[in-house]
Amino acid sequence: MCDAFSRLHPIINFTYFTSVILFSMFFMHPAFLVISLICSFIYSVYLGGSKAVKFNLLSSLCIGLAISILNPLFVHQGETALFFLNDHGITLESIAFGVGAGIMFVSVLIWFSCYHKVMTSDKFMYLFGSIIPALSLVLSMTLRFVPKFKAQLKVVEEGQKSIGRGASQGTIFSMIRNGVKVISIMITWALENGIETADSMKARGYGLKGRTSFSLYRFDSRDKKCLIYITLNILIVLIGAYLGFNTIMFFPIIRYKSISIVSVLFYISYTLLCIFPVIVNVREDMVWKRLRSTI
Repeated sequence: MCDAFSRLHPIINFTYFTSVILFSMFFMHPAFLVISLICSFIYSVYLGGSKAVKFNLLSSLCIGLAISILNPLFVHQGETALFFLNDHGITLESIAFGVGAGIMFVSVLIWFSCYHKVMTSDKFMYLFGSIIPALSLVLSMTLRFVPKFKAQLKVVEEGQKSIGRGASQGTIFSMIRNGVKVISIMITWALENGIETADSMKARGYGLKGRTSFSLYRFDSRDKKCLIYITLNILIVLIGAYLGFNTIMFFPIIRYKSISIVSVLFYISYTLLCIFPVIVNVREDMVWKRLRSTI
């Protein structure tokens, strides 16, 4: 599906993802955790479709449940003991913290998957290429490495299977030998690809003083409105954090500010921030349908 949010200026995309990822990591309040998880899930599904649903559910069930279950087994802080396991008390506070940490980890993971699809390497290079050229190149190559490695691994594996040397063919010893061969090929490819990229960027004068670069990105009035919208909601959420509405204390007892009209305003502002890409896409779809209806 065409994503209108990804067509905004790179500084809008980067500011948005930086804010929602950091807020998801540091705000452990149940309301903020649920808002972040739901909004990240919706946007991820919008970007990836059914594949994103499988990925999100798998990560939620595996990682989220694992953290939620393992935390109370190793963390025995808290005053409200529910039961004892091997003379260690399983407390309500440790269970609540484990569930919150699991939701936080899953939402951050989903946000990063959305970031990877929207913030392409050329956008990252556009933002930081002139400021920190060496570091931006390394980070760009790092972010691109995993998807490129997976794609190349699939090509190599299919090629090896076509000559009867796939990692899933033959006896156990043959499978091990073929798997080692595939790994050796991939390591060689990764090293050669890194050297070729470095030589290519050096030949183009990357990082030299005074070097200019071509870019299609232009900061227009729509981007200005979006930046104001994001910045305003970020400031409101930060005010809520300063006043203590975004945080929760798990140990020794669970403590947080009760829900009030003021706190609801901060929840709404955080929702408007997290759901912003979906708002942009829905608005774009409505405009497109209206234009088609006039034809």
